[in-house]
Amino acid sequence: MKVLTDVYVLSNGVKIPKIGFGTWQVPDGDVAYNSVMMALKNGYRHIDTAAAYRNEASVGKAIKDSGIPREEIFVTSKLQSHIKTYDGAKEAFLQTLEELGFDYLDLYLIHAPWPWNEMGKNCDEGNVEAFKAMIEFYKEGKIKAIGVSNFSPKDIDNIIKNTDFVPHANQIAFFVGLDQEETRAYCEEKNILIEAYSPLAIGYALKNPIVIDMAKRYDKTPAQMLIRYCLEKGTLPLPKSTHESRIIENSHVDFTIKKADMDILDDIHDDPRRWGN
Repeated sequence: MKVLTDVYVLSNGVKIPKIGFGTWQVPDGDVAYNSVMMALKNGYRHIDTAAAYRNEASVGKAIKDSGIPREEIFVTSKLQSHIKTYDGAKEAFLQTLEELGFDYLDLYLIHAPWPWNEMGKNCDEGNVEAFKAMIEFYKEGKIKAIGVSNFSPKDIDNIIKNTDFVPHANQIAFFVGLDQEETRAYCEEKNILIEAYSPLAIGYALKNPIVIDMAKRYDKTPAQMLIRYCLEKGTLPLPKSTHESRIIENSHVDFTIKKADMDILDDIHDDPRRWGN
């Protein structure tokens, strides 16, 4: 599919495929290995993982075993959310490279502005220290682009103010029903690419009656409508699946959603966890 070869261009000129294959909650071992192999076999060239997913080794092995040249595959990983020191970030990045079996990474992100078990905690100083370590690796060429994940405009402002470096990307939860308009507008102004994780709202959005009805009119599946929505908003969706048929389905999104229908989808602001219950 053409969309798998389309790219966004980050603020530093690095090209990033418009759809990534997500591996969150994909177990290490055969499941992660086979999923990534299936994605690569079916045209995906952007793989997203993280140290916290504990599947980097299987992801790296699949990429190597695919036979596709490393430079043709865009790979993202993330610094664990609790690591908020310069030395800790340096050590963690080198561990990620070792797990993946690579000598460089295409994109490296701070996974969250706070530890997941202390959401909302102020870690401004720690985030700056970790990002400074990432800047060093970036300048050395060990990372092609650096960014953040789950960061608010305030969190990003802290990074920019204290490092004089604008992150290249911000990976956030983004889907029909949760458009994070304030963060999206801020990142657009700063030329920071928004990556949309959980574009299917962890599956809940697939049950939304408005999405289901619209998908029928477009002769598409609800998943395809939801992924296309993210693309229409200028974000980079990261769908995941361990089933080859769905991996293929999720990439067949070379169509356009009419503005009137985008407006309808934009107006959905219900809690997605209530859909279909």
